[in-house]
Amino acid sequence: MSLIYLSLGSNIDRRRHICAALDALVENFGALQLSTVYKSESVGFEGDSFYNLVVGITSGLAVGEITKILKHIEDCNGRDRSAPKFGPRSLDIDILTVDNLVGDCDGIRLPRNEVLKNAFVLQPLAELAPEMVHPVTGKTIGIHWQQFDKTSQKLWPIKFAWRQSS
Repeated sequence: MSLIYLSLGSNIDRRRHICAALDALVENFGALQLSTVYKSESVGFEGDSFYNLVVGITSGLAVGEITKILKHIEDCNGRDRSAPKFGPRSLDIDILTVDNLVGDCDGIRLPRNEVLKNAFVLQPLAELAPEMVHPVTGKTIGIHWQQFDKTSQKLWPIKFAWRQSS
């Protein structure tokens, strides 16, 4: 079984899509580790703010099989694959890390570059796994978050109730 961290984000009917994604992830993978949900400004385009969080799952499936499940969850939540890369999203789920794998795994680059580039990924990942060592840099995720320029991207923790989080 591998420990996998996922990034979830939505800026269209945010609460509904994040809750639906969490329900689907539980259905497919069982127990989840959840970070705080953060509200963040859009990055790369002008648009409504996002809700973002990181989710930890465990699975024995291959990365390609996990990717198929995640795309299906996105599609069930209205993901428009013809939309521009930087634009509004009903739901975006990205694999960030799979254990300490590095390189191309079933067409997915691991660890995902966004881990170190975006506060809305790094901060919630640091919350869940501060001692995890980034397999490329050799530094912990907590150290990366400490060294991140926090003025470059603004995040706000929000109160977020999901039916299974109690």
